[in-house]
Amino acid sequence: MPAILECVPNISEGRDLEKVEKIVDAIRTTKDVKLLDYSSDKDHNRSVITFLGEPNAVAEAALKLAKAATELIDMSTHTGGHPRMGAVDVMPLIPIKDITIEETIELSKKLAESIANECNMHVTLYENSASAPHRQNLADIRRGQYEVMAEKIKEDMWIPDYGPNEFNPKAGMVAVGARPPLIAYNINLSTDDVKIAKNIANVIRSAKGGFVFCKAMGLLIEETGKAQVSMNLVNPDYTTIFRVFDMVEREAHRYGVSVTDSEIVGLVPMKALIDTAIYHLKLDNFSMDQVLETRIWE
Repeated sequence: MPAILECVPNISEGRDLEKVEKIVDAIRTTKDVKLLDYSSDKDHNRSVITFLGEPNAVAEAALKLAKAATELIDMSTHTGGHPRMGAVDVMPLIPIKDITIEETIELSKKLAESIANECNMHVTLYENSASAPHRQNLADIRRGQYEVMAEKIKEDMWIPDYGPNEFNPKAGMVAVGARPPLIAYNINLSTDDVKIAKNIANVIRSAKGGFVFCKAMGLLIEETGKAQVSMNLVNPDYTTIFRVFDMVEREAHRYGVSVTDSEIVGLVPMKALIDTAIYHLKLDNFSMDQVLETRIWE
């Protein structure tokens, strides 16, 4: 079986779906890759795209996508509820099968250099590919967002790893790197009080002493009028969906509100859902081997 690499680029466009389709076409037209999923959010003004395939083909498709995004998106006029710093905001590479994290890191560096040269935009390596420990966390790199990047990248500790001499205001900056799979998970509340969502996010996020491997923020979804706790679970085997959900629900009750629904953005490992079923159904000695599809795929 050939090696399989996954890529989950986030682009700063979620309202003009015609542009999103043109950008996604970069994946559709690349040989030896498969488009798995893409979704857009108008309030975030952001789209998340998931594809996988042979590693070099994935890198080729990722570069084509970056070119399309920087041609079609103008960051100087961008607004949206989600933190962002570039037309392509983040470009993670995730090893899936028969490729090591070390090989993925090397490929991410080559991809980052190609994006910088061919898209005329700054690139900072992050996560496992980071050139320094303080650059591992995307939130730290992106802090201040697009509006401060032109000045931030002049600071010694935030000079990008690749890119032109001058900041490109149309393209902005992108983070590229190798990382394990994560789960993007949102929980919606029965209130429009965004302060409640932000307070809950502070309780659960690792930076404030909450769950390890949980990044969280609170925001208001204008389309629904609901406050939302938006999360990235960067190690879902350790910090599970069900424990995070239970904590958010308990904290919400303290403010006299409830959880109305939740959503997974993009794809999720089957194990995360099986673990949730095991927990809530109190299944004893259940294993993945008991899942019908697992046995069929063997």
